[in-house]
Amino acid sequence: MSERQAPYEVTEDDLDSVASCLVEDASAAASAAKDTAAYDWWKVLFALYPNSKATHSRRPRDRAVLRDGIAELFLADGQGHATRPCTFCGTAAAAVWTKSNLPMFDTNKALNTLPPGVLGWPICRGCRIAAWALPYGSWVTAGSATVLSCGDEAAERVFCARNVLRARRLMHLGFESLPAGARPELVAIRALTAVRDGIPGASTLWSFKNDNQEPLLRVTRTRRAVPLLLATIQGNADLRRGWRLLELALTRRDKNGEVIANGPAEAARLLFEADDGRSRSFLYQLHYLLNEPDRNWNAQDRAAATRLACTYAEEILGMKPDLTPMATLIADWIEHGSGSPRGRLAEYRSVALSDYKLGILLTQAQFRLALDGRPVAAGPEDWRPLIQQRPRAWEQRMLLSATVMEVLQKRGVAVNEKPVDTDEQERTERLLEQPILQGFDDDDEMGPA
Repeated sequence: MSERQAPYEVTEDDLDSVASCLVEDASAAASAAKDTAAYDWWKVLFALYPNSKATHSRRPRDRAVLRDGIAELFLADGQGHATRPCTFCGTAAAAVWTKSNLPMFDTNKALNTLPPGVLGWPICRGCRIAAWALPYGSWVTAGSATVLSCGDEAAERVFCARNVLRARRLMHLGFESLPAGARPELVAIRALTAVRDGIPGASTLWSFKNDNQEPLLRVTRTRRAVPLLLATIQGNADLRRGWRLLELALTRRDKNGEVIANGPAEAARLLFEADDGRSRSFLYQLHYLLNEPDRNWNAQDRAAATRLACTYAEEILGMKPDLTPMATLIADWIEHGSGSPRGRLAEYRSVALSDYKLGILLTQAQFRLALDGRPVAAGPEDWRPLIQQRPRAWEQRMLLSATVMEVLQKRGVAVNEKPVDTDEQERTERLLEQPILQGFDDDDEMGPA
């Protein structure tokens, strides 16, 4: 079947071809032995259609019988049957479906979601086939499916095409053939950057399941300027270095050296914000990495990560604060105050994100430097926006922390007692030369080394 660019181009022959594929794949998965790779596709179907003919616990195990029963779901409407508008698209439809054949409907605790005497929702053949084609174009796990929606249909098409290839591999080889740590966010970001070429545009990932437990829906979104941010990073060597440092820091391996968290995929995930607020902050992740006591980044690395944080704040959040005076004040206090610089840095780290405690520390630093006869780079008017309950104050405090660390490292203030591992540094430099957002997925055998 040739590729169609719009739904209205799809013919009856196209629907026949897709329906045949759905029937064969579903019947093969439903009749497969539980210890085979083919059974893994049944797990995907069960997560979406838990009471259908293909997934019900009392389904026949004979593949031919299964095929006939599943094929009935996608038959064309017969002539002369009464029709009603399709629930989803409005096309005339004779077939009616209940929740057992549709993803993301109520659990089995809700015995009936239809009015008395109503047999089901009228659904046309095209929508019935689309409902079961959904997992092919989705990023699927054994318990959920993730779909992408955005303003650019070309990006959605790239995302779906990539996942169709992944689904085919899953059917033949099972979940064990898929790389650990791969995530839908990386596929989505690649799709956006592949077709948008830096033009701003938002996207949304919808992750859902319905496996006879409580239905789950998780929604995460990117901001409109994310493609522009990535284009800016791609075109700047320092920002690319900062991003690769982030990817490397987020890569985790088990004791055998196997990747269990794919750094590029985890970095891409940070660009998506959850509607319920339960997502990691991009700036906070960089703040954490920049302030880890034992993270042995050199001055170039720290400057690159700090610039990445500031660029994100400017491009995505619309922030461009002048934090140099306050960073200089804190760095002067850390370098010249009483006690060891390492101890004062630890004191600053402990209050860096607290508005009230940071205000106390800044006041103490101002008085200490003034009493010692040293110049004071900033005063209360400079730091007032950071210590009040106002929008973006939390983000500014994180950017201030990054700037302080950069100033200290440029001055050569000794705050890290861990010696530089030259072999590790050389290895890191080789990894930093690799392109960003190239974490492995189903076509790649290895992630970041």
